[in-house]
Amino acid sequence: MPKLSAALQGQVNQKLDSIGPSGIRAFDQKITGIPGLIKLTLGEPGFNTPEHVKEAGIRSIQNNDSHYSAQKGTPALRQAISGFLKKRHNLDYDPETEIVATIGATEALAASLTAMLNPGDKVIIPTPAFALYVPLVTVAGGIPIEVDTSSDNFILTAERLQQTLAQEGPAVKALILTYPNNPTGVEYSKEELQSLAEVVKNHPLFVIADEIYSELTYGVTHYSIASMIPEQTILINGLSKSHAMTGYRVGYIAAPADFVKNAAKMHAFLVTSPSNPAQAAATEALANGMDDPKKMCVQYKKSRDFVIENLDKLGFETVPPKGAFYIFAKIPERYTQNSVDFATDLAVRGKVGVIPGSAFGPGGEGYIRISYAASVADLHAAMANLTAFANAEIPVV
Repeated sequence: MPKLSAALQGQVNQKLDSIGPSGIRAFDQKITGIPGLIKLTLGEPGFNTPEHVKEAGIRSIQNNDSHYSAQKGTPALRQAISGFLKKRHNLDYDPETEIVATIGATEALAASLTAMLNPGDKVIIPTPAFALYVPLVTVAGGIPIEVDTSSDNFILTAERLQQTLAQEGPAVKALILTYPNNPTGVEYSKEELQSLAEVVKNHPLFVIADEIYSELTYGVTHYSIASMIPEQTILINGLSKSHAMTGYRVGYIAAPADFVKNAAKMHAFLVTSPSNPAQAAATEALANGMDDPKKMCVQYKKSRDFVIENLDKLGFETVPPKGAFYIFAKIPERYTQNSVDFATDLAVRGKVGVIPGSAFGPGGEGYIRISYAASVADLHAAMANLTAFANAEIPVV
């Protein structure tokens, strides 16, 4: 087994060397081996990929669709993405020049940030936020500006955005806006987005709109900020959450052609092109499976309500999520507010796996993220375990 030469020790990208692993994955791995653990940790849909979508991927393999596709994605997939965005959100994107199919939304984010940022460019990230944004910005040479939104019910207000832009100066190049949000499940209203758009219009600012959970909302309509400021928006989305296709790894970028030209170049350098069977499945999902997420949302809403009802009884405060499949719950004051310590003890003694809120940046400490995308049986068992844990004589201190 080879050992790295002593002369090469530490000879790596210093930015990457300074970044720790994803707090979500690291904690999930830390507790995985605990006997009897019920995991409500990862953002993994609790459904199988729809049959008609799987069949499209199988047909691709059977038809020997095994050669490189166009680097920006197959024409069929890009046309399906364009058609979906038009039907669902009334957005107009040219499939030839304004859309890139990527290896999941993660690669879409990486390609976009790398194509966009120069050393010293600042990127505003409202937190709590998905744990990959800060590392991706940092490795791309940017400076993440984390804005704690916990005092505003986890919404970035127009006033707060304006204040941050004034404080940080002209080096601010982009705003990453995630909605519905991971980890809070908060969705932005049309009015809130319009207020943010009015601020953005007055600055040379990109908005990277991560809308990966846009199809999973409960009782509200999802609006895209791209419909308000398309000339400044980089829209990121994918099939992982909407169609339970996390393993297929299909996402996309939709943006003005001038930006897509460079993002597509970076995408090609990173991955060459997506997998053909995955693209065939994604094409089917977008073209003929627009209603598939609705079936999942019915169960997700029931699961959300069930978990919140149990959390309320145990003194966990929540901002009721209107999208995605997470609950960001405030740890009751009778316990330690160190979310890693609390979540570790809950896993060890209570046999329930959740993610510490600190993994999501400023404003996350003192909270835990619970994924309710698990099976109904697991959710019932987890809430029974949590109840027993909360009623135990030994509090976490």
